Amino acid sequence: MRFSLQREVLLKPLQQVVNVVERRHTLPVLANLLLQVSDGRLAMTGTDLEVEMVARCAVDDAQDGDATVPARKLFEIVRALPDGSRVTVSFSGEKATVQAGRSRFSLATLPANDFPNIDELELVERVSLPESVLKELIERTAFGMAQQDVRYYLNGLLLDLRENLLRCVATDGHRLALCEAELPEGVKARKQIIVPRKGILELQRLLEGGDRTVELEVGRNHLRIHREDVTFTSKLIDGRFPDYDAVIPIGADKEVAVDRDALRAALQRAAILSNEKYRGVKLEFSPGQLRIIAHNPEQEEAQEELEAETQIDDLAIGFNVTYLLEALSSLREEKVLLLLRDANSSALLREASNDKTRHVVMPLRL
Repeated sequence: MRFSLQREVLLKPLQQVVNVVERRHTLPVLANLLLQVSDGRLAMTGTDLEVEMVARCAVDDAQDGDATVPARKLFEIVRALPDGSRVTVSFSGEKATVQAGRSRFSLATLPANDFPNIDELELVERVSLPESVLKELIERTAFGMAQQDVRYYLNGLLLDLRENLLRCVATDGHRLALCEAELPEGVKARKQIIVPRKGILELQRLLEGGDRTVELEVGRNHLRIHREDVTFTSKLIDGRFPDYDAVIPIGADKEVAVDRDALRAALQRAAILSNEKYRGVKLEFSPGQLRIIAHNPEQEEAQEELEAETQIDDLAIGFNVTYLLEALSSLREEKVLLLLRDANSSALLREASNDKTRHVVMPLRL
């Protein structure tokens, strides 16, 4: 087996696949990439048994075959080669040789038969959508996922396929992020799946945006995403996601419209003097005005005043400032709406002209 190609053509797919490979692994072969050459194309596969990535590119001077090579060593070698180098990889016995110009590297290989295969996908649903839409859905919600929560089903992102909508929802029990997009073709039946945190973080790296179509294949235990150059597969979390519709506040009749950038800047300044442990800030509302107050145990205080379109008279409510800032970062419009009920109820934050992205933040007692 052998193949040859430009360094830049090899580097990009190699970088995508090497991210999946765990630095700490139980099986030696999991530190390797599976390289397969067939019909003038190279397929590179990396896996940690939870997530699998297969990247493909065209190669020259190819002889068909398959083998595994150390993932990070190959990546570091290719990255360190000069721009414009032509890389030739050939295999003989239990060694792989990487050549570029006057550079030559010999790497140990392991048999391709030892490389684990993710189970065959039992297809339940297939949908297509633009890559930019999927990228936006994940970007606007992924930060809300829990980290190492004992409620394991919160350590991932919910994909809720319903009729002609795809919703992404994340919550850690203190806040919730939701974003939805229309599906051109719709789905046969409603389906909810939870993609684990690692799978979502790898997907965020992989998705580039643009109008290319990606295909989502939902199986009983896996999600597979196809793009012309990459196939990504992730195991699913086997659990039941909370009823998130019940968390979205109903009857939040007190409305505040405010400039997103001005609110974000004021919160960032106030956060400097907030309690480092609780990160609490108090929002005080009066007609036409929003005041932000932060205290810390050293008796220091920050106060910010902003113009706001509101008729609320005399309401004060505490929030974790980090949750508010992360929610604001995922909104795009200049003007945002804060919908409130009382000092003890969750707040709903969204863009002024639409509600396709919604954030629920629980209050904090200060």
